[in-house]
Amino acid sequence: MKTRSLILSAVVGCAVGVMLPPRAAAVVSDEDFNALKNLVQQLNDQVQDLKRDHQQDEIKHNEDQMKIQQLQQQLGQTQSLATNAVQKAEAAARLQPTKPVASEGPSATHNFSMVGDAEVQFGKVEGSHSGFALADFAPIFLYRAGDNILFEAGFDVTLQNSAVSLSNGNTGNGDGQTSVSLSFAQLDYLYNDYVTLVSGDMLLPLGTYSERSAGWLNKIPDDPLVRDVVPGSGVGAQLRGVIPVGDSGQSLTYAVYGANGPGSIDGTGNARDVDGDPNLDLNGNVGIVNNPDGTTGTGNLHGNPSGGGRLGWFYPLKPHYDLELGISGQTGEWDNAGQYGWSAAVLDAALHISPYFEAKGEYIRTWWETADSGTLHPRGWWVQAGYKLAGLDLDFPVVNNVELVSRYDTENDGMDTKTERVTAGYVYYLTSTLLFEGDYEWLHSRGPGALPSNEFVLQLSYGF
Repeated sequence: MKTRSLILSAVVGCAVGVMLPPRAAAVVSDEDFNALKNLVQQLNDQVQDLKRDHQQDEIKHNEDQMKIQQLQQQLGQTQSLATNAVQKAEAAARLQPTKPVASEGPSATHNFSMVGDAEVQFGKVEGSHSGFALADFAPIFLYRAGDNILFEAGFDVTLQNSAVSLSNGNTGNGDGQTSVSLSFAQLDYLYNDYVTLVSGDMLLPLGTYSERSAGWLNKIPDDPLVRDVVPGSGVGAQLRGVIPVGDSGQSLTYAVYGANGPGSIDGTGNARDVDGDPNLDLNGNVGIVNNPDGTTGTGNLHGNPSGGGRLGWFYPLKPHYDLELGISGQTGEWDNAGQYGWSAAVLDAALHISPYFEAKGEYIRTWWETADSGTLHPRGWWVQAGYKLAGLDLDFPVVNNVELVSRYDTENDGMDTKTERVTAGYVYYLTSTLLFEGDYEWLHSRGPGALPSNEFVLQLSYGF
């Protein structure tokens, strides 16, 4: 509007100049005329700029309108697809059966894997030569056949010297030989969140050591002495599970099982067999019977299987602070005639204080009825503790990878042999699964089955 006023004023001015009489026109100088001419030219340029701006605005406006139309079309298509998807989902839901259809094949969880550990030991027993004493490979095969069916089996593959009978009646050392033994082989059926059915050659829940601390999981290279007086595994069936208690994280763990139980080496109920060795065989009753005439058969070595179980209480105080207590036991027959019984009771405990300190232990007591020595009471206990030096918060990488460990264990075999042992050692974590362990053991044993004296052991172990 302002531009139009300027143009009109210029035109009117020009007209007035033309209409003035010659004398008046002569008054306008060339300088004024040129200034007026320049002004008119500037006004014309401004008008042309405004036209160009207006044309560009129209082009941009048209482009915006086209984009809006395209977005509206896309929105309509998206709404149409969403509506169709909802309609299809509702139709599919109406067609679903009231009960789930059984899967015709393995589910997506179908898989096979191998875990386990391997160890190499170097040691020296007081009074003997030092040497590499153990090369062990212990794979565990895991197979998952579905959402609730698992199978697991563990083996021990060990290299050791063979025994050779000499002409003088003594025993010598022959070539190295490899022995392969089955540690356990069990089928697990997860019935629901609180019940699991286990069957096969099972790890027995007599305490917690067999299931949680054996092999490279144990931070000391050898087992507690008293673990020899209870079986580590047994052929049978088991129900086990966990029951939550309240909202604080507490839980009760339970296990109830039946197994063949221990057996008699020579078939009698005597304390010692015909060779003078202990007659009780805790792990040999696997359902194959060796008859006196040299033939074999299938069946339990005695009339009735053993029964047992464990009840545990887990109480978390806060992260990395927790306490667990458990009681377990087993009872049943052991001789072929089924006249004498064998029973065991185990108390176990574990404590964690911070991520750096843990302590655990077991008390084990057994009752072994015999025909010639009355009731024997093999028993003992062990306690073990460990502290990771990273808890000291020192800026020393080597020190931070070290855990100090110690253990006290004692055993009375019930047949006049008593043994006490004190162990002190360390674990150096090369990685979280590659451990370099070392310990020194002070051992005091007396009786007919006395063990060797003090020793030190170095072990490199790897868990995978």
